[in-house]
Amino acid sequence: MKKIVYIPLDERPCNYEFPAALAQGTDIDVVRPEPDLMGEKKTPGDVERLWAWLLEQAEDADGAILSLDTLVYGGILPSRLHTFTVEQCGQRLRNLRKLKEANPGLKVFAFNLIMRCPRYSSSDEEPDYYEDWGREIFLKGYIGHRLRLGLATEEEQAELRSIEASLPPEYWQDYTERRAVNREVNKLAVQLVQEGTVDFLVIPQDDSAPYGLTAMDQQLVRDRIAELDAELRVYMYPGADEVGCTLLARMINDMRGRKPLVYVHYAGTRSPFVTPLYEDRDLHESVKYHILAAGGLVASSLADADLVLCVNAPGETMMEAVAQHDANPGYHVGRNIAELVETADYAIRHLRKPCIVADVAFANGADLGLLKLLRARKLLFRLAGYAGWNTSSNSLGTCIAQGMIFAIYGNTAAHRDFLSLRFVEDAGYCAHVRHYVTNEVLPGLGFDYFKVDGQRGQVSGIVKEELYKFVQSRIDDDNYRIVIDDCYMPWGRMFEVGLKTRVVAAD
Repeated sequence: MKKIVYIPLDERPCNYEFPAALAQGTDIDVVRPEPDLMGEKKTPGDVERLWAWLLEQAEDADGAILSLDTLVYGGILPSRLHTFTVEQCGQRLRNLRKLKEANPGLKVFAFNLIMRCPRYSSSDEEPDYYEDWGREIFLKGYIGHRLRLGLATEEEQAELRSIEASLPPEYWQDYTERRAVNREVNKLAVQLVQEGTVDFLVIPQDDSAPYGLTAMDQQLVRDRIAELDAELRVYMYPGADEVGCTLLARMINDMRGRKPLVYVHYAGTRSPFVTPLYEDRDLHESVKYHILAAGGLVASSLADADLVLCVNAPGETMMEAVAQHDANPGYHVGRNIAELVETADYAIRHLRKPCIVADVAFANGADLGLLKLLRARKLLFRLAGYAGWNTSSNSLGTCIAQGMIFAIYGNTAAHRDFLSLRFVEDAGYCAHVRHYVTNEVLPGLGFDYFKVDGQRGQVSGIVKEELYKFVQSRIDDDNYRIVIDDCYMPWGRMFEVGLKTRVVAAD
C-alpha cells in the first residue's frame, strides 16, 4: 500500500472527498487532515496545525499532494481575504523544504491558484465590498487591460472613466494589493520547483477570462516560469476544484511508470474551438492540459489509444445547464450526441477500451439529453469516468482522473459508487434539483439561493427527496440502482451539495 498525504484546497466535498473516493478500492492510501483543521468557507483552516500534521505524516509517505493556498492562507476563500505580507507568506511556503529534509524520497506535487476576479457583484466568496462594487472592479481590470493592449473601444474607455470616478479607491487598493501578494506567492512556488523542493506544480486559473486582472497576473507568473526554465514542471491552465483528483492520477501514473495515451472525440466539429464559460481559451487547449497534467498524452488515433475521451461540448457559445431546455438551435445542429454515444458504445463493447465521458456541453450541470442516451444504451455504469459539474475544467479534470485510475484498477465497486455520485450530483442536482428547489421551494420557506437552514436542515431533506425521484426515473436501470446515504449543504447555500451515494444490484 502506497501512502499519499493530501492537503485539500478547502473542506467542500469536491476538494476534501473526491480524491480519497477515487483511491478507494486501490492500493493507494490517501491520508487527509481531520475536517476540524480545514476551516469553514471564509474561516481559514488552522494553518499551524496543518503544517504540524503534514510534517509528521510526510515522514513515511511515498507522495504528497498539497494545496499551497491552504498551507499559506488557510483555504481558497481565505486566499481572497487575507492581510498577509509577501514575507509572511514566504515563511510558511519555505516550510516545504522540511518535507524532503525528513524524507528525501518523497514525491511532492503542489498546486496554487491565480486569484479569480468575478465579473458580477457578490460578497458570498469575496471581500464584503464586492457585494456592491464587484462588477466595477472586474471591468476596471478588464477594460484597463484592453486599453494597455490598444484594444479598448471608445465605449469601453468611457465606461472606464465612469467607473474610476465612482469606485472607492480604498477598495481597489485593498483588492489589487492582495492580488499582488498572491502573485508573488505564485512566483515563490515556482522557485521551489526550480530548486527541487516541489517536483511538479499546477497553477490553476479559477474562473478566468481572456482579459482582466487574472489574465495579467497569469502573464507575469508565466514570465517567471520561463525565467526559471520550469515550463515542463509547472503547468498553468483553467481549473481549481478538480486539481486534487488530477494530481492523484498523475502520482499513481508516475508511481507505476505509466504514460497513458488518450484519444479525444468531440460531439461537434467546432466543439474544440469553443471557449467555455469562465475560461480563457479554446476547449481543446484545456483538454490537452488536463490529460497532460494527469500524466497522459493525447493519442493520434483510436487504435493507438489506451483510453477514449468522448467530449460532449457545444458547437458554438456555451450556455448554463439551467437553461438547457431553452437551448439555442446551435446546441442541436452544431453537435451530434447520438454519434458520441455510439462512439462510446463501440469503444467499450467492441474495442474493449476504457471510455470517459466529459459532459461539458453546459456550464454548471450535466446535459440531461446525453444522460438519457447513455442510459438507453446501458452505458452509465460501464464508463471509465464521467463528470458534468461546475466549469468545463472542473469536469475534465475529474473524469480524466477517474478514467486513468479505472484503466489500472478496473470496474470496482468503489468506481461505480463514484460514477453514481457524479450522476446524482452533476445531473440530478446541478442540472435539475438545484433550480427546482431554489425557485419552487425556498421562497415558501423564507430562504434563498445564498442562505438555507444550515447543512442538515429541512432544505437538505427536500433536496434528498427530489434527488431520489430523479434517480429512480432517470438513472436506475435493470442492473443497478443508486442509494443516497447522505445529503447536506456544505456551505449552507444552494450552489453545492454534499452527497454519499452507492450502487447496489437492482431488485
